[in-house]
Amino acid sequence: MKINNYRIADLPCRISFTDGQPNSELFIPSFEPFRTEGFADDEELLFSLSVDDKLRRFREDECERIKDVEGGNGNITVDQTRDGYQFIIKNIYGNSCCLLQSNADFTNCHCALRGNIGMRIYGLNNALMIVFAFAGCRKNTLLVHASTVRRDGWGYAFTAKSGTGKSTHVAQWMACLDGCDIINDDNPVLRVVDGRSYLFGSPWSGKTPCYRNVRVPLGAIVKVNRADENDVKPATTLEAFITMLSACATMKWDCSLFDNICDSIKAIIETTPNFNLFCRPDNEAAKICYKVIKRSAN
Repeated sequence: MKINNYRIADLPCRISFTDGQPNSELFIPSFEPFRTEGFADDEELLFSLSVDDKLRRFREDECERIKDVEGGNGNITVDQTRDGYQFIIKNIYGNSCCLLQSNADFTNCHCALRGNIGMRIYGLNNALMIVFAFAGCRKNTLLVHASTVRRDGWGYAFTAKSGTGKSTHVAQWMACLDGCDIINDDNPVLRVVDGRSYLFGSPWSGKTPCYRNVRVPLGAIVKVNRADENDVKPATTLEAFITMLSACATMKWDCSLFDNICDSIKAIIETTPNFNLFCRPDNEAAKICYKVIKRSAN
């Protein structure tokens, strides 16, 4: 068994691969910036995931079908088992790429990969996103759909529906505001530590290869809305909550997990300014936005 240790958002995670199978850490090169040698004896793992193709699906009489989740890149079937969950992850062509099984709090997980190398890479990365998202919510930690940028020591997270223009807006910050750098362009981590919100890079960044092991104070969360004129307005608490909830993966049927996600969102928005940005896709939008939401060092 090959054991690999990582710190994602400063949280210890372990992924192991069974010997003699065509699976390895080479399937997840985006995790390399997060690799660490080991953990202290008293550290609690956020999760452990073992990859073993001998893992077998639960029989129909051993689990209950919850739902099929359609996504832009494939489909995930969710079953509830006696001790936790089972996920069948399929790609856009309907091919089964990964069987994932977890306990109730996602601390102890197992998966089997299927198909060619591309299918196995797809399945493993999606399994790891599921595991991190639902294990992390116990720790005031959220994997969110957002594009993020840093300036003057603060990180800013821009959320919106896919195709609205959050990545475009971050690109405008990069083009017209000196000293900016992108932390993550698709799935950063937001986490509350000692009463303060932080933005972290992650191994998942969509189409932009930006896998940075970076931690920075979270300056603001901004929902991007297309408009004919550029304007920025503070978000109400309810607006901020709805925006964050829509940016996170949820399992509303699981009261414990859903409560953890809602508590994490509450903790983040209570410690972070939230705004609505109405904008055109131009550089002036970035300048106006930064002027309103910028934070000073403290």
